[in-house]
Amino acid sequence: MTPYPFPAVVGLADLRLALLLTAVSPAVGGVLVRGEKGTAKSTVVRALAALLPSVAVVRGCRFACDPAEPDPLCPDGPHSSGSPALDRPATLVELPVGATEDRVVGTLDIQRALADGVKAYEPGLLAAAHRGVLYVDEVNLLPDHLVDLLLDAAAMGRAHVERDGVSVKHAARFLLVGTMNPEEGEPRPQLVDRFGLVVNVTAPREAGERAEVVRRRLAYEASPDEFAARFAADERELAARIVAARDLLPSVVLPDSELDRIALISLAYGVDGMRADIVVARCAVALAAWHGRKRVTADDVRAAARLALPHRRRKDPLDPPGSDEQKLEDALAEADAQHGPDDDDPDDGGAGPSGGDGGPDGGPDHSGPRGRGSAAPTDGGNPGSPAPDGTTSTAPQDPTPPTSSTDISDKSDSGGEAEAEARGGAAAVAPGAAYRTKTLSIARRGEGGHAGRRSPSLSRRGRVIGSRVPRGKLTGAPHLPATLRAALHRAHTTDLGGVGSEPGTAGRGAGYGLVRPADLREAVHVGRESNLVLFVVDASGSMAARKRMTVVKTAVLSLLRDAYQRRDRIGMITFRGHTAEQVLPPTSSHEVGVLRLAALRTGGRTPLAEGLKRAAATIATERRRDPRRRPLLIVVTDGRATSGPDPVQVAPALAGVSTVVVDCESGPIRLGLASRLATALNADIMPLEGLGTGRTMGRVA
Repeated sequence: MTPYPFPAVVGLADLRLALLLTAVSPAVGGVLVRGEKGTAKSTVVRALAALLPSVAVVRGCRFACDPAEPDPLCPDGPHSSGSPALDRPATLVELPVGATEDRVVGTLDIQRALADGVKAYEPGLLAAAHRGVLYVDEVNLLPDHLVDLLLDAAAMGRAHVERDGVSVKHAARFLLVGTMNPEEGEPRPQLVDRFGLVVNVTAPREAGERAEVVRRRLAYEASPDEFAARFAADERELAARIVAARDLLPSVVLPDSELDRIALISLAYGVDGMRADIVVARCAVALAAWHGRKRVTADDVRAAARLALPHRRRKDPLDPPGSDEQKLEDALAEADAQHGPDDDDPDDGGAGPSGGDGGPDGGPDHSGPRGRGSAAPTDGGNPGSPAPDGTTSTAPQDPTPPTSSTDISDKSDSGGEAEAEARGGAAAVAPGAAYRTKTLSIARRGEGGHAGRRSPSLSRRGRVIGSRVPRGKLTGAPHLPATLRAALHRAHTTDLGGVGSEPGTAGRGAGYGLVRPADLREAVHVGRESNLVLFVVDASGSMAARKRMTVVKTAVLSLLRDAYQRRDRIGMITFRGHTAEQVLPPTSSHEVGVLRLAALRTGGRTPLAEGLKRAAATIATERRRDPRRRPLLIVVTDGRATSGPDPVQVAPALAGVSTVVVDCESGPIRLGLASRLATALNADIMPLEGLGTGRTMGRVA
């Protein structure tokens, strides 16, 4: 089917400009598109491929080597400088979220390796994307092991394959484009940092634009070829402009004065590392080339900064995206105040290929990425920046949580509950500074759950502990020694005419050196999985009366950060008055969890049983949706139940669910109700003030 034409896209000026700039200069580093569902993110990205110039490749090379500069390490090489060349369109390779590691980096051809005795390497998607576009839809849902592969390839421009007895290196320089819906959670900060530009998109907010979007879409679906022909001239003009900008790019001058401006903006904005300065400089040069100028101006730097900086500043991985847009505007103003007005000679620039400083569709757009139909770039969702040791840098943390001696009162709560219930709930209190918590994990080994960093499980990666017969089609890496042993054993018994021999093959040596599908054995790996971490939080009046909600919120915030770092899904249930409420359905968006926690109000009685019932129903629903993800229930309460039935009666509904009870009871006289609840739930119990102390692993059965 004919792809939707790029010039036919309505609005989304920021996104179109960012994609065109990376097409002009792939060194900018790719684009991450963040936006709500139904905003044509994928449509625009796929339409970009038609605008890219064709590439010359060595004829017959599966790795798209450039005939002018062939890769000396190409597995299909060596290629001479005079190798036959072939012009072909630039490729757009889509990396599906469910792709296997073998499909991404390539793998050994197992049948040829075992049957013919040769190491035959089959290239993967990284090789196919070389000198083209690698598009990852829903990049925030990409498994960690695939993210690692992309990070390595994006950093080195080369894929390095070491697996199954094969050692291969090949060039893998591609334009990385990813799209995501922030409602489904954020990608790893290391991956976000590899994207040069981040653009936030929204649906048009004007009725006329929305109607035009629908009108064009219906016309395209009615006759794709006819619709594409209407925009063919505009598409050829954009493609020619990209070529002209690429030719002009090497001669564009970036003055020292603008380099100073870039440094001042980065310092004022507070970004980490030097990648931000480099990306802004490259983007500004590409923007000048796109407008047909040979000298970068202050407007180019400001426009580049708005595209390249917002996603690089977040210090805490749980800060809400978009919170620093005003900070960026202040940084731009501060840099202008320190640097002074633009001193560039206005006559240095020339008219662009379209006859002026046009936008991505040839219209006026020199003011930078602020076109209609697209929100201004805000925080791109980078949950922190990678620290030198590879961990995620976060805001300064206390090594231990606040203690009850300073934050927890031991006054009676009966009056406080009644007063809070009469008021309809106390005002929300803010949590304190988060701290590092003990690691809570499920002790039982999972059966191939989702890759993560919390509980032990069988997985496709990790330490090999044995082999097994595949359950149907081979889904993991083959275990070569076990496969050979199975093939030799089968061939030996067949040759001797023993049990299991095939009719007519006894005594003929049939089967030696030939591996059959039934002989394949799959490697069994032990790694770590992510879990569904479900918080059940007591928000009753007793928490407000004892002034414990700040301490409880701080503890839950710390556990939320731990869940983020371990790639868990999270959910939150609160109970107060006479009911329990699911304030956060299970999700991967930890930022939403922080916002819901901050807004949590307290008051009323303590319907603990209702909270447990709601937790059991939520877990049952999630098990039907995703049977492989195991739940970890964390109940934050003092064990009091002043409303509803005895919570012990509800405990059987949570049988088999790994649970931790965080005991919030304080004061010199303790009733031990949380311990009673933990016994009924067969759960571990942990005092609130001990959640962040020590290095001992907290484990549940």
